[in-house]
Amino acid sequence: MTDFVRDDHLVGDWLRASATRDPHRIAIEFEDHAISYRELDDQSTQLGRALVGRGLEPGDRIATITENCPDHVTLFFACAKSGLILAPLNWRLSLDELRVQLDLFEPTLLVVSDSQWSRVLDEPTWSTRPMMHLETLVTDLGPASDTSDLPPVQEHDGLLLIATSGTTGAPKGALLTHANCYWTNRGLELAVPLSPDDVVLQVLPQYHVGGWNVQPLLAWWRGATVVLESAFDPARVLDLIERRRVTTMMGVPTTYLMLAQHPNFDGADFASLGTVVSGGAAMPRTLLDLWRAKGVSIAQGYGLTEAAPNVCCLPPESAAGHPGSVGVPYAFVDVAIRDVYGVAVVGAGRGELWVRGPNVFAGYWRNPAATADVLDEGWLNTGDVAERDGDGFYRIIGRTKEMFISGGENVFPVEVERVLTAFDDVAEAAVVGIADAKWGEAGAAFVVPRRGASLDVAALFAHCRAHLASFKVPHSIEVVPELPQTHIGKVNKAALKIRASSIR
Repeated sequence: MTDFVRDDHLVGDWLRASATRDPHRIAIEFEDHAISYRELDDQSTQLGRALVGRGLEPGDRIATITENCPDHVTLFFACAKSGLILAPLNWRLSLDELRVQLDLFEPTLLVVSDSQWSRVLDEPTWSTRPMMHLETLVTDLGPASDTSDLPPVQEHDGLLLIATSGTTGAPKGALLTHANCYWTNRGLELAVPLSPDDVVLQVLPQYHVGGWNVQPLLAWWRGATVVLESAFDPARVLDLIERRRVTTMMGVPTTYLMLAQHPNFDGADFASLGTVVSGGAAMPRTLLDLWRAKGVSIAQGYGLTEAAPNVCCLPPESAAGHPGSVGVPYAFVDVAIRDVYGVAVVGAGRGELWVRGPNVFAGYWRNPAATADVLDEGWLNTGDVAERDGDGFYRIIGRTKEMFISGGENVFPVEVERVLTAFDDVAEAAVVGIADAKWGEAGAAFVVPRRGASLDVAALFAHCRAHLASFKVPHSIEVVPELPQTHIGKVNKAALKIRASSIR
């Protein structure tokens, strides 16, 4: 067997190092099955060798259609060890939507879980694509061997190809390298560290960058245990936290809202939880208060796929003094605000948010024009409008594409949503701009009441008028039991815009 020379910039070496330190420690718990670090390392090495033996070469893509599962993790590390690129597709998409992404990525192999296999076969034109069952691919392996026949891997080689922006237009593929994953996890570790004693609950889908780079990969790097769930179920999560003594987890605000609204929340035992992570949007104050009352600290963050994804982090101890903020940049990340002329804003101010660092992606797959649109001499244009205060904390004001103009004034929905969720009886809120005969555009708000509350809409309007300029006050407020969500639990603004426009 060849000597193992560890390179932390290569993700495949993370697993090998953890397996060398403590081979019998549990790497993954899934349903009633536990997988040790030695098993995961050996299986992924064997699979990497098998893929190379089938003729796959460094840079080839393997697309997957699967829910979260250990076999998908094995395949990920096999790709990491053999220079291949994993392109995990959103299994919730229609076959037409998946076909567009497959045509873009041109994978050498399409790997499909057993649960998705039958519907994929319903599409007759897919029979020409090289396809394999995920379960068969992983279990049909030869004996363990060393890595001597695996091709060399470099830190700037591609590792993950994540489809993005598919809900607003033609999808693009964000290519993330080994180095991108290394640096984003190094920064995450400094802000929210993990140790081998941690038990990490993963509910984010593995077709999303957060399903890998926000806790799971760091956990496997540091030798912690990941309790992997195929999907998010609030009742099961509350049970797992108590039964498996979960120490941390990652979710979007909706994740924590659904847990807090579950009947079992009040009696749940959260004694094992330390600091959990939330991203995707700022956490409403009322929701933060609910979790604080249960003794749980929440580190909030901001990021995007193209930054692999971590950009800013708000530590729990800073949340009270900077409500609505996403915090300060992670280590190794530079952040700047530019005005409408592209000039960097010095000190406190507002403008477009730009990001630079070794976490910034390599570019969009086979789309140099789209890459050039967002990259400028190493700086990434996030497409978000942000505000920096005098202490250097950042607040996301909104997406440039979500901004609407009412009576000639710019309105960013996030600002209005922050005021709505500050009202005691509001658990969640979303605002969209729709056409208005008088003002050009006007805001339509949708609010979810706090559990057990009877929401007074007139009082909520008065609250908005007291805290917002008149042109920012929504023209309508609709109380709904829940907000529609995208595939990872973010609010589906497109669906709300259609709804609001249809009822005016």
